[in-house]
Amino acid sequence: MFARSSALAVATILAVAALSPTGAFAVRGAFDGSWSVQIATSRGGCPSDVGFAVDVRDGVVSAGGLLNVSGNVAANGVTRVRISAGNQNASGTGRLTGNSGSGTWQGVSAQGACAGKWSASRR
Repeated sequence: MFARSSALAVATILAVAALSPTGAFAVRGAFDGSWSVQIATSRGGCPSDVGFAVDVRDGVVSAGGLLNVSGNVAANGVTRVRISAGNQNASGTGRLTGNSGSGTWQGVSAQGACAGKWSASRR
């Protein structure tokens, strides 16, 4: 009986870890490196054609400079990021595949609510 319940407990832990984007079985390093991100605004008065750099390390997205960036990249490339600078903030979702990626974003700035698309390429 103990062996059966232990096996069930291990199977449950493995299933939860596999479903977690930062779980023990996430493919660490597949998207590691420096990325160039370009945003385009399709709704609102936010600036468009803005570019910036981010780094991905072990599935964690970050950036230096004036941007506060937090987010993650799952083993399958699904990306979720939140960016803020001063009184402006935005969140984005999308997917990285190989050396490129794309998705959508929405945010708020002094000009009001904005939204658009983003694209990224590994540098």
